[in-house]
Amino acid sequence: MANATNVRVRFCPSPTGNPHVGLVRTALFNWAFARHTGGRLVFRIEDTDAARDSEESYEQLLDAFHWLGFDWDEGPEVGGPHAPYRQSQRMDIYKDVAEKLLTGGYAYHCYCTVTELDERREAARAAGRPSGYDGHCRDLTDEQKADYRREGREAIVRFRMPDEPITFADLVRGELTFTPENVPDYGIVRASGAPLYTLVNPVDDALMGITHVLRGEDLLSSTPRQIALYKALIELGIAKEIPAFGHLPYVMGEGNKKLSKRDPQASLNLYRERGFLPEGLLNYLSLLGWSFSADQDVFSIAEMIEKFDITDVNANPARFDLKKAEAINADHIRRLDVKTFAEACEPWLRAPHAPWAPEDFDQAAWEAIAPHAQTRLTVLSDITANVDFLFLPEPAEDEASWQKAMKEGSDALLRTAREKLADADWSSPESLKNAVLAAGEEHGLKLGKAQAPVRVAVTGRTVGLPLFESLEILGRERTLQRIDAALTRLAAQA
Repeated sequence: MANATNVRVRFCPSPTGNPHVGLVRTALFNWAFARHTGGRLVFRIEDTDAARDSEESYEQLLDAFHWLGFDWDEGPEVGGPHAPYRQSQRMDIYKDVAEKLLTGGYAYHCYCTVTELDERREAARAAGRPSGYDGHCRDLTDEQKADYRREGREAIVRFRMPDEPITFADLVRGELTFTPENVPDYGIVRASGAPLYTLVNPVDDALMGITHVLRGEDLLSSTPRQIALYKALIELGIAKEIPAFGHLPYVMGEGNKKLSKRDPQASLNLYRERGFLPEGLLNYLSLLGWSFSADQDVFSIAEMIEKFDITDVNANPARFDLKKAEAINADHIRRLDVKTFAEACEPWLRAPHAPWAPEDFDQAAWEAIAPHAQTRLTVLSDITANVDFLFLPEPAEDEASWQKAMKEGSDALLRTAREKLADADWSSPESLKNAVLAAGEEHGLKLGKAQAPVRVAVTGRTVGLPLFESLEILGRERTLQRIDAALTRLAAQA
């Protein structure tokens, strides 16, 4: 099998909708392994299923990988010596290989109908035998084949599996052995002549010189079939070597079930729309089966690449923990310089995300508040609710916050706070803090209790960015206007 020199890995998704985070984790490990070893990453599109594949999904894949920061050495947009890199454009290659497998006796035509296959499988299960294909058409005579054709039967092409166990050293799971009864002959070409994944995937890997196949655990059962096919391709002079295989652990969702495309938290678009940083999301996904160190969960992608080794991947299933993903993303947000952070937030400060009119957005106010907002965000989309008080004509209404903060006596406190804020020095948050502190003291309240009604009056919420820095940026006039509006509301409720 392949060794670790001149590494060539591949990532070969099907363009069938929104990318899944498990798919991204697989792409990440392949990419990191290629970059760590100085090898090459081949990006290949498996688009032979016309019923499910779409050009729109293909464009989504490219866009998603560009957003994540992945680059590839061969594939779409890049080209390479093994082009084309879309399987739908390689059909003549697969047809030629299938013919060579048939001529060489490595494959054969199978005329069994679906009904016959189902009946024989059911009989095998009833008898306690393995229910895979029973080899019925393995050794048909020419006369039997002719009889089937006269009946109008169409044949698929099946690969002839060897009658001995297949053993290989999985890079993640160690040595594995599959016995013949558990790996029956399998189809490689449909009756229509269309090649199946079971043929095109290993053929492309062989022709593109792939040395390491890193893929999900769900494909483990097909590996002995691919190894057998590789041996045939080597004997036919099509392949040079069998690649090393490493099967990555399942990503689990709720209820100890494998995370599926139908799970909302599986969608890559969800994280992009919520404002995860690519670095934060990839950092978290790298921990689904791999560990940077015993005491460090947050690291840069460059640091991951420097340290990543496929043999360090854990075979045990990895549970997707949204809270931990968010916490790691928050750490990456805090690592940004303020200018980069401010630019990253811009999409959520403009239409259609922002609830304020475009002309009400104040760039200078945003740049002033950005350093204070940066330490408070989990995802970038949180910025809208954190700074809306700056750009809305009036603070957003939050009845729960109002009821929580506006207790008996809040009107008197607000009047005192207004007086002291009106006389304060607005060039310093400390001066504004002292004004509210003094107002609280006159009413027998500590700062925490005194500032709550002020915060809700001005921002609409009981929690948010540092209050006195926010007041300074909002300005004296607007702050006092909002306190007046709150006093009017309290009076109306009295």
